[in-house]
Amino acid sequence: MHASGTFSVKAFVPTELVPTPAVVTATPVGVATMEKEYEGDVVGRSSTLFTAAFDQASGVGTYVAMESFEGSLNGRTGTFNFAHSATTSGSDRTAEFFVVVPSSGTGDLTGISGTGSMTVDPDGTHRIWFDYEVA
Repeated sequence: MHASGTFSVKAFVPTELVPTPAVVTATPVGVATMEKEYEGDVVGRSSTLFTAAFDQASGVGTYVAMESFEGSLNGRTGTFNFAHSATTSGSDRTAEFFVVVPSSGTGDLTGISGTGSMTVDPDGTHRIWFDYEVA
């Protein structure tokens, strides 16, 4: 099955987290929590733990995120987790990884598995889609 939608970031809250012992690299690492809202075939909200090594000046970096989603895919209601990451050189999105966490689904989404992707349109619209199965 396929479900697509758009999302908006409702909150992005940087969090102080310093690994011990600290290791200083040329690209700083940061951690944040996020809240997102989804519309389309994907309807609901998510809570996200977001980690990135990103250089603001050049726009180069990589992020890794774990999201807990609550809502529906194509009318099936429940919750599940998904993980995603990507790298950018400032104007592209490469080395993308996106997976639904096995055994994380509840409700009508119990047994969900699959993959997906995200993109940002030139006008700033954030898009997401899932290619999934529910056992």
